[in-house]
Amino acid sequence: MKLVEVRTYRLKPGCAERFTAAVGTALPLVRASGMDVVAFGRSDHEHESFYLIRAFDSREQLVTQQDAFYGSATWREGPRQALVDCLDTYLNTLLWLPAEAVEHLRANHQA
Repeated sequence: MKLVEVRTYRLKPGCAERFTAAVGTALPLVRASGMDVVAFGRSDHEHESFYLIRAFDSREQLVTQQDAFYGSATWREGPRQALVDCLDTYLNTLLWLPAEAVEHLRANHQA
């Protein structure tokens, strides 16, 4: 089983292109930090909504990896502000899924 985090972002009007560009910088950093990015993309139902799906082996791994990354100078001095400036709201949801389901998500939603 994998702990899957589904993070959804609702953007301020007119920010989709800036957000997409900033994510292009951020995702390689997230991956380089060791986090498993399963999928990222624009929501099918709203132009100003996006999702990020990551997988972890445990809640402890999630906390450790995210604390290290989001506390790093690489993030704080890098793409953080450009992304935050675009956000209206965001929501995290955690759920446990079989590893096969995670791989299915990955295969069908290239990040």
